[in-house]
Amino acid sequence: MPHSEKKNNLTIKYLLGLGAVLFLGYHSVYFKKLDEVRSAANKKFDAAAYAQKFFTSTLTPQLANASGIQELIQLLTISKDEAFEKYAYATAVGSIKYFLVKGTGIITAINEDEISLQMGNQSLTLATEFIYGNAIRDVTGLFDITSFTNTADINNVSAELNKIVKNKVIPPFRAKAKVGDKVAFTGVMELNSARLNLDNIEVIPISIQ
Repeated sequence: MPHSEKKNNLTIKYLLGLGAVLFLGYHSVYFKKLDEVRSAANKKFDAAAYAQKFFTSTLTPQLANASGIQELIQLLTISKDEAFEKYAYATAVGSIKYFLVKGTGIITAINEDEISLQMGNQSLTLATEFIYGNAIRDVTGLFDITSFTNTADINNVSAELNKIVKNKVIPPFRAKAKVGDKVAFTGVMELNSARLNLDNIEVIPISIQ
């Protein structure tokens, strides 16, 4: 075979190979519009929607299982460890735990940040202004932090649950509440197992009427 013909064949093979590489490379790359990429990157977890679903579908049905607060306080004075073991929940490791409680009492004072109740010999306050932390999120023990990929989303769910109580649960009650009214409530009592104090009990209401 003449040298020139051989050279031409090699050139053709080279060009065919290069063409195949370019063809495969082009079709193996998926191009997206820059706006689509940015939109996907900016798409965030909807903490408000998640919190509303959790509040309605998970938390609210559990209110029927709340412990009577007076009976629970009595158990805490007799056997603190038993009370915490049976009725307290928390996602984080530590001495701060949350109890889902219910009770009835008479309004003795209505203040800017809280409402005072009297239940027989037991007094307590219902928080109405400073609703924060993870109490509402963690009190049922049903919030699964392992289903989240980052801490920010977990914390945002807590914040949104707190907003539901502060903005939707409390205002209608406060608008009609008067000293002397009888109140039925279900909510969260936060206690420290290492420094238990039953003298100043505060409950974050989840349901109140």
